[in-house]
Amino acid sequence: GLPVDEPTWERMWRHVGRIHPEGERVAQRIRGAADLPKIPIPSVPVFQPSTPIPERLEAVQRYIRELQYNHTGTQFFEIKKSRPLTGLMDLAKEMTKEALPIKCLEAVILGIYLTNNMTTLDRFPISFKTHFSGNYFRHIVLGVNFGGRYGALGISRREELMYKAPVFRTLSELIFDFEEAYRRCWHTLKKVKLGHCVSHDPHSVEQIEWKRSILDLDKLTREDFRKELERHARDMRLKIGKGTGPPSPTKDRKKDVSSPQRGQASPHRRNSRGDRRPSGEKKPADSKAMPDLNGYQIRV
Repeated sequence: GLPVDEPTWERMWRHVGRIHPEGERVAQRIRGAADLPKIPIPSVPVFQPSTPIPERLEAVQRYIRELQYNHTGTQFFEIKKSRPLTGLMDLAKEMTKEALPIKCLEAVILGIYLTNNMTTLDRFPISFKTHFSGNYFRHIVLGVNFGGRYGALGISRREELMYKAPVFRTLSELIFDFEEAYRRCWHTLKKVKLGHCVSHDPHSVEQIEWKRSILDLDKLTREDFRKELERHARDMRLKIGKGTGPPSPTKDRKKDVSSPQRGQASPHRRNSRGDRRPSGEKKPADSKAMPDLNGYQIRV
């Protein structure tokens, strides 16, 4: 019942063939079966001009949720963060055609795609790094700001780590809410990475700025953490308010159009690839040293 796009499905079948001795034969038998029940395909939300932004966000989140979380262990869509926005939007369009289960990064790209026409909505990526039982875990959501209120779109294994209605007065309130949700899952928040606002131009050849601010909670006091979050929020407001630089370059603009220059960053920010230091942290592989939690790994 699913629409078939050869590149995506062929990648999946090749993966099945590698991990299953008769994977290719099984895949062909499933694809050729005529008596399988049709799978309902979620409909991409369509809005009236009068539909309020909060209601639109709820509909977008509902659509993302209906696609379901990808528990298969196979990545259906290859997402390279370095791709220009226009390429990522093409990939998001493919996601809506395939209607396959997705993970958190795919949900962020899809959230950007589905909110591009909401020009009064600011969108920016928020990445989390947490620690639980000897291992590190990573998660990402799409932060949103409408009318000065913050929220988030996304998908997760945990209900409390995805959608947040735009009701938080400050960015720090939103992040602290995520931190509390992690605490309820016995995860300790270690790092938060905040990107800058994403262009609403689906044809922009600019890259998404994923890591404008990198905040290490082990090196910041609680108050400093809050201040850095609010400083990032202020920087985003100033960039939008000033409209610094020319519009985002698009496919049909000349190659010599340069992107806007960034403003001066705070001490905890890294604006260039060379300035960013690698975390140097590796995921411990030794599960024997983990505390006894009935062998259960809480993933988010």
